[in-house]
Amino acid sequence: MSKNKIKFLAYYLPQYHQIPENDEWWGKGFTEWTNVKKAKPLFKGHQQPIEPGELGYYDLLHTPNIQKDQAKLAKEYGLDGFIYYQYWFGNGKMLLEKPAENMLKDRSIDMPFCFCWANETWKGIWHGLDNPDTLIEQTYPGEEDYINYFNYLLPFFKDERYIRVDDKPLFVIYDSLELPAEFIKLFRHLAIQNNLKGIYFMASNRGSNTIDYRTKGFDAKISGDYNVLLDTEINKARKVNLLDKLLRKVYLKKRNPIKLFYGKFFRKLQYSTANVDTFPMVLPNWDNTPRSKLKGFLFANSSPEFFKLEIDKATQFLTKHEYTDKFIIIKSWNEWAEGNYIEPDQFNANKWLEALK
Repeated sequence: MSKNKIKFLAYYLPQYHQIPENDEWWGKGFTEWTNVKKAKPLFKGHQQPIEPGELGYYDLLHTPNIQKDQAKLAKEYGLDGFIYYQYWFGNGKMLLEKPAENMLKDRSIDMPFCFCWANETWKGIWHGLDNPDTLIEQTYPGEEDYINYFNYLLPFFKDERYIRVDDKPLFVIYDSLELPAEFIKLFRHLAIQNNLKGIYFMASNRGSNTIDYRTKGFDAKISGDYNVLLDTEINKARKVNLLDKLLRKVYLKKRNPIKLFYGKFFRKLQYSTANVDTFPMVLPNWDNTPRSKLKGFLFANSSPEFFKLEIDKATQFLTKHEYTDKFIIIKSWNEWAEGNYIEPDQFNANKWLEALK
């Protein structure tokens, strides 16, 4: 990747294949498509269920050439890389690791990539359960486990497709505040020992930009402005919903998920900087009611045209800053059960991708 060019990276969800744990928790054969397929419209005009376009209801382990086809499509429309979610829960326990492992082995999947360590406990609330039990806990067992994790990641870090900044592998941390202080120091030490220039640590969009990321050892931050504004707007919407319940009994018969308006919301969104290099994050849409039903929230009136305006805003923000490398983060390539994807669908065809291009 050439320096100074703005690069577009998209989060990539690998939960499109069967694993024993999901079979146990949600029923045999569960994948991300399970909730997508059974979604229903919850109010007049609610566009559900959504259906994939040319790539279909793929299985990342069994649909022939699917990762190759995704990479080709992404590059055709100007995407510069995937950020694979990576799940290491401690003591060597991983989930959903096979798509990335298969990609590493297959040189014909011609797409730059990096990892986001999704260091978070999985709970049932993720799929809208009333009693959110812990499904699998994120743990931090200490130095031996961190060394084992590094050694697992090393072949990926050394792959020529792996995205680098200042010749250092880019590694995104989902929950930067939970990360033990010794983790970053140890990973950087291990990188030097293994003939790498170091590790370029980026905090995810989770967490506000006001935190001291530099002291924590981070080199960069995906802007948290969206998350901060979202918390504010959802809290406002919940208060209105509560008032409706108190004042209008009829509301109880018409209960809807929380609805925010994409255009109005994103006009309020302005990017700020953390005390490290800060990169904007842009969403095409959001509707997690396939997972969370009435407990979810969604953006109304989202469109590829609005999405393009937000890409332009993010681009303008980056032109004001002299960073070594410049990234715009797209959330996401394929989080279909959150209505949060730019892959082709039946309604918009390739328009999300055209907006990016």
